[in-house]
Amino acid sequence: MREAMAKQTKPADLRGKSADELGTLLLDLQKEQFNLRFQRATGQLEGVGRVKAVRRDIARVKTIMTERKLSAAKG
Repeated sequence: MREAMAKQTKPADLRGKSADELGTLLLDLQKEQFNLRFQRATGQLEGVGRVKAVRRDIARVKTIMTERKLSAAKG
């Protein structure tokens, strides 16, 4: 039986979060990425697609944080 795929974070959902929430989410995603890498190295990883999804979610969060930083500096 196939496990339900974890839902990816959408950019619109991320834009509604505060800077503190984004920072917390980024930290959680980075911890999850570390754990997934560790599982893959030890041969215990089952959901290999989750590695790619977490990496993309990290990129989304960082992009939104950078957009906000640039718009604040701009004006």
